[in-house]
Amino acid sequence: MAQLCREDGMSSATFYKWRSKYGDMDASLMARMKELEKENRLLKRMYAEEKMKSEIVAEALAKNW
Repeated sequence: MAQLCREDGMSSATFYKWRSKYGDMDASLMARMKELEKENRLLKRMYAEEKMKSEIVAEALAKNW
């Protein structure tokens, strides 16, 4: 294991962290998890954009009244 970590340029701590996180998953679960993480990033971005639009509108309305 140490040899592989050196070849890939990662620490053994990273290896054990990944192993504890992904060790009991099969390929379909990992694919689903990656899909959900991608969807979560998209939703967070959409929320941030909508929140920014809302704040801009609220600021514009506050100035006009």
